[in-house]
Amino acid sequence: MQQVGLITGASRGIGRGIALQLARLGFHLILNYRSNTQAAEKTASDCVAEAKQNGHTIRAEIFPGDVSDLATHKGLLALVAQEFGRIDLLVNNAGIAPRHRLDILEATADSFDELLAVNLRGPFFLTQAAANYMLNSREKHGPGYRPKIITISSVSAYTASVNRGDYCISKAGLSMVTALFASRLAADGINVYEIRPGIIATDMTAGVKEKYDSLIANGLTPIPRWGEADDVAKAVAAIAQDLLPFSTGEVINVDGGFHLRRL
Repeated sequence: MQQVGLITGASRGIGRGIALQLARLGFHLILNYRSNTQAAEKTASDCVAEAKQNGHTIRAEIFPGDVSDLATHKGLLALVAQEFGRIDLLVNNAGIAPRHRLDILEATADSFDELLAVNLRGPFFLTQAAANYMLNSREKHGPGYRPKIITISSVSAYTASVNRGDYCISKAGLSMVTALFASRLAADGINVYEIRPGIIATDMTAGVKEKYDSLIANGLTPIPRWGEADDVAKAVAAIAQDLLPFSTGEVINVDGGFHLRRL
């Protein structure tokens, strides 16, 4: 039985990279996106082509919706049930940066509420919904059914940026979401992971390229380069292939060694 992966924020950037990597492994895919239908369709088409090049035949369905809206969660799982009847991997990837970087002494409630809704509230309740779907599927799929949940967070979960406090708080919250669901679901055979990217080259970081080029050149990360979406995707692939079966609640740093404390 082919496995099925659900990825939020899958039309571009890290989400697209994850989708392509899972396609190479032969996963059927449900690709959630917020508004860019053209990009989502291109990602779906590219996933089918990548799978074929690797000897697999897959389906890649797209589904629009804001993850902060619980109706989107209901629609995603209805699509899972209708088209595939199973979900083996949830990847909580969708997230937004603040519209404006403001010092925390000038931060606005509107920005805070928007960031927390998309980056934290959405993944929490989608994980809840997906976990319940997985639990209710265990008997149907038998003892070989080992679904997994991955949340893509950020080094901002522990690195203070005083001009985007709302973003940092939302990512710190995701770390606890991982710990909570890992604790709750371990005995049920559902492992939960956090992947913590560092400085990754995407359209979200394009506006600060010169800043980070300089920081990396001056030793910010032991591995002296930008990360790529595929670096994150390969970590997802390791989990998807059940290569970490005795780990749950684990934080996997994909940050070029940024997290290391050095003198």
